Amino acid sequence: MADPQGFLKTRERELPARRPVPVRIKDWREVYEEQELGQLQRQAGRCMDCGIPFCHSGCPLGNLIPEWNDLAWKGDWRSAIERLHATNNFPEFTGRLCPAPCETACVLGINQPAVTIKQVEVTTIEKAFADGGVSPRPPERLSGKTVAVVGSGPAGLAAAQQLTRAGHTVAVYERADRPGGLLRYGIPEFKMEKSVLDRRLQQMQSEGTRFRSSVDVGNDVTWEQLKARYDAVVIAMGATVPRDLEVPGRQIEGVMQAMDFLPPANRVAIGESVDGQVTAEGKDVIVIGGGDTGADCIGTSHRQGARSVTSLEIMPQPGEERAAGQPWPTYPMTFRVASAHEEGGDRLYAVSTQEILSDDEGQVSGLRIHEVRRGETGFETVEGTERVIPAQLVLLAMGFLGPQTESLVAQLGVELDERSNVRRGSDYMSSVPGVFVAGDAGRGQSLIVWAIAEGRAAAHHVDAWLSGKPSRLPRPVNPTDRPLTV
Repeated sequence: MADPQGFLKTRERELPARRPVPVRIKDWREVYEEQELGQLQRQAGRCMDCGIPFCHSGCPLGNLIPEWNDLAWKGDWRSAIERLHATNNFPEFTGRLCPAPCETACVLGINQPAVTIKQVEVTTIEKAFADGGVSPRPPERLSGKTVAVVGSGPAGLAAAQQLTRAGHTVAVYERADRPGGLLRYGIPEFKMEKSVLDRRLQQMQSEGTRFRSSVDVGNDVTWEQLKARYDAVVIAMGATVPRDLEVPGRQIEGVMQAMDFLPPANRVAIGESVDGQVTAEGKDVIVIGGGDTGADCIGTSHRQGARSVTSLEIMPQPGEERAAGQPWPTYPMTFRVASAHEEGGDRLYAVSTQEILSDDEGQVSGLRIHEVRRGETGFETVEGTERVIPAQLVLLAMGFLGPQTESLVAQLGVELDERSNVRRGSDYMSSVPGVFVAGDAGRGQSLIVWAIAEGRAAAHHVDAWLSGKPSRLPRPVNPTDRPLTV
């Protein structure tokens, strides 16, 4: 364990400060300042000898959290990164982007603020990169087997790195012009700067992973061709079909999906130029959807100079404390303030859109909304609450329905499940032999930590199938056999 009296001596939860709002909305840099190392180690020292570390069950990767908390507290950063990398290929991603279900499962969190697990994680990996503790790990010998991974998001990257290290020749296909999936063009710079992604991709290339960008599998190359060329195929293309808003006025100009708004903004933020980019500058912006994608739209709109930003959520506002039906160690739905919310704007809960309005030129001019409450058959309108809020830009951030499977089904004949995801067994293989599925394409929209866990688990089964014997890769707790905790 860490400091035996740490949780008694340091009872408060301390996180790094966020840069001042007036400063950070003028640029696209990450919002957090560097935390003083001694303060971070005191937080790591709060980790208890709790007997049963429920943080393990909270983490889909099964991260060895008490072990690297203890090592961080002692200042043994070399050993800490070894224990961290033992279960997580990309702690620099999860340390920035994961909502940390491990922390809500922390035993200390029963009656004190939980250990700052996520911050210890990201500090450990950043020190490792700074001190030369992260180096390529190419395989000692090649297996002679080839694998195509379709999609370069966290699931695809995790599967590719594991399979490359097992000695297989791996090519990662990405339809965008650069690898990374939503990590590159979906996640804003202020949450994760792309240099963080690029240094990990460089490591993977040095290990032997090959990247094939600007290739749309299903069109530029068919799925049949891919399957014929490679010994195994891993589908890791995410769940990118957005949920739409079926109300009058949906097709009015100025109403767009979040993923049509964020990628161009992210390209411009890293110095690229985008023809016809739609920005929030000088506009009243409405974001429909209260999740992470909605928060990304809010932060981006602030940095583009929006006049006002309002987010709408059909669910009622969560409470500050755990609800009775969400006891420890489950992940509770509580009221959270992301950095983007801190930067300004209004958050409206328990409201629904009736109609999208336009001006004389056919541009969006506002939303007609009303309050709702839960009834016996769903949401019911609260009479007398109708009103109009102005908007010149409406962004839809209501989640995703599943992967884009038209060409996959037509060309390979894979089966889909009842939620339109690619059906797979406990070995992650689809209904087509040699074609495996990992991440959101098989699971549905989920978290980055689940994607990495599934990529690692799928790689284990691919390696076993290719070699015809038990895999040499570590077998994480099978995420398909575990309940969805968040």
